[in-house]
Amino acid sequence: MKAIIPVAGAGTRLRPLTYTQPKALIPVAGKPLLGFLIEQLQEMGVDEFVFIIGYLGDKIEDYVNDKHPQLKAHFALQSYREGLGHAIWTASEFIKKDEEIIILLGDTIIDAEFKEALQSEYSTLAVKKVDDPRTFGVAEFDGNGFIDKVVEKPLFPKSNMALVGFYRIKESKALFDALDNLMEEKANGEEIHLTDALQKMIEQGIKFTGFRANNWYDLGKREVLLETNAMMLKKPGIASKNLPEYENTIIIHPVHIAEGTKISNSIIGPNVTIGENADIHYSILKNSIIGNFTRLDQVILQNSIIGSDAMVKAATQSLNIGDNTEIDLSGAL
Repeated sequence: MKAIIPVAGAGTRLRPLTYTQPKALIPVAGKPLLGFLIEQLQEMGVDEFVFIIGYLGDKIEDYVNDKHPQLKAHFALQSYREGLGHAIWTASEFIKKDEEIIILLGDTIIDAEFKEALQSEYSTLAVKKVDDPRTFGVAEFDGNGFIDKVVEKPLFPKSNMALVGFYRIKESKALFDALDNLMEEKANGEEIHLTDALQKMIEQGIKFTGFRANNWYDLGKREVLLETNAMMLKKPGIASKNLPEYENTIIIHPVHIAEGTKISNSIIGPNVTIGENADIHYSILKNSIIGNFTRLDQVILQNSIIGSDAMVKAATQSLNIGDNTEIDLSGAL
């Protein structure tokens, strides 16, 4: 089975972190988000991947080739961003006629029992009830449990079941035919929505079912990224075990502390991820993500994200700091 993962977005809501790395490579619980998605799809039986790249796409390629060298991977360039449907359309050359595919958004972690979706004889979309469906693609169901309409960000929604980023498509030729039609019809600069292509398929008589996700996390905002980090650290096998004895330091689990990190005279945790070769002294960290090769000295941080190769000294704050940054607040204390 083949999967398409769109990772071309610029991640503007996570700046400054995304000035230097794609959103899909921001670490969550000790691993880039993209790493979790690849492993999740492999567990479903996916053995071939198409990554839709754009902004900082070379870093996506480098990560996949370096960390997953055995992966059968293809890279499709979305040179300009005109919607999710346009992103999927760029992968058409890698998809065989009516080859079954899974589409999984590259900025989303979904907590669901995927067995139901994989065993269905019909194409299947993941859905979740939301309070305000006007900012989502929305699925409407008929009386037999089939989806009879999908609408992108409806002004007056008739359903509160949002599409949450997982699509199993059995009739891929019909999908790409619908996307071709939308590309031909679109006005200059107009976005192509995947929901519009799915609706064309429904109108052709192709049946879709929905399966409910327990939860999902759209990692486009700092607070959601931190919430997801905390959630993932509580899952079996992700948090660090058998950590070394750090000098005069208290560790409050769960945490993930990468190899090569030096810590002294500090309190770390809970819900803290620290990257490789970080250097942390006289600090208190809670519910935060710290990048590789970052130095923290005399800081108290919670609900913070600090990029790689950064330095922060003498601060008591909630911070969102990109890579290669130096902040020294000692003169203000």
